[in-house]
Amino acid sequence: MARISDLLAAGPTYSFEFFPPKHEAGWLSLGRAIAELEHLHPDFVSVTYGAGGSTRTKTADLVSWVRRQTSIPPMAHLTCMGHTRAEIRSILTDYRAENVENILALGGDPPKDGDVVSDYRYSLELVADVQEFGGFSVGVAAHPEMHPRSTDLAADRRHLADKLRVADFAITQFFFDIEHYLRMRDDLAALGVHKPIIPGIMPISNLGQVSRMAHMSGAEVPAWVVERMSKADDDLDEAERIGVDIATELSARLMEEGAPGLHIYALNRSWAAREIFRNLGLRPTA
Repeated sequence: MARISDLLAAGPTYSFEFFPPKHEAGWLSLGRAIAELEHLHPDFVSVTYGAGGSTRTKTADLVSWVRRQTSIPPMAHLTCMGHTRAEIRSILTDYRAENVENILALGGDPPKDGDVVSDYRYSLELVADVQEFGGFSVGVAAHPEMHPRSTDLAADRRHLADKLRVADFAITQFFFDIEHYLRMRDDLAALGVHKPIIPGIMPISNLGQVSRMAHMSGAEVPAWVVERMSKADDDLDEAERIGVDIATELSARLMEEGAPGLHIYALNRSWAAREIFRNLGLRPTA
């Protein structure tokens, strides 16, 4: 297995993100996608976690499957929302037994069905607990355009800096203008924080879907992206090609600026991620 902090110390990492499917057909499709992406030798893959722990079991199942059935190190998402400290210790104990070494510690969203009991208020508290438990490389989320619940950009950067002083690395929400990432990196450096911040890359295939995701995460879909995507009209294949081109261009610029890797939001499909790798000449695509 491999700790992401060690991988980052050795050089740039290239990784993908998946989510636990809701139905059996989705699991079969995801299995095929992971098999196709395994040939690219990703450094790790991450597995998301539903609001209030709603996909806790499915997340653990997918993390375990990746750990046992593939050569790819998995990173399990874990949220503090909706969990007691005892529950977190139980989850971490299970992951340790599975030889899972990487955790992305997040605040998370409350469940849609109302009030939730939680021993945590902020993700920083979860990061500290995971680090105290020991044995994991711990990452956190970064929002280049500011977390949607932050009051102002300066406060957002200070909070992120506090998390990164405890965590090993960060992975960003997706963004489309590189200036947001570069400014965030500079702001953190000014606060004395130089931990690796891996940019999250979203290859657009459905503009409406990505716009909704961007709204929830506090990101913006710039007018120039909307204009380029609109050239596809109703041609879904052309929309995917344009989305890959946008993601490739951003990824190339990030690599030129010394980003410590790329984390591609694969949306449980393989084609766009494989095309981005091929365009950038990263690794064999056979």
